[in-house]
Amino acid sequence: MSGMGSKILIVVLVGLALWAGWIGFTGWNLESDVQMSGHGYAAMIIGIVISLAVGIALMTLVFYSSRKGYDEAAGHQQNKHADDLD
Repeated sequence: MSGMGSKILIVVLVGLALWAGWIGFTGWNLESDVQMSGHGYAAMIIGIVISLAVGIALMTLVFYSSRKGYDEAAGHQQNKHADDLD
């Protein structure tokens, strides 16, 4: 990718991130008189922690599988099966 194209892509992505942040902030503060109970905050925190744990665990498995070579074995098996069909 050219230098100018990279700069345009970065500007667009930063703009989208700022826009998404602004929309989130506006939506969060839209109804300021609504109160969340302690149970609501606890549920939100538990959901965030579980989501992060699942995401981190899956990415760890992807990197582990890639480094140990398990991905190559699956690819060779698939190519071998495709060659047998011809």
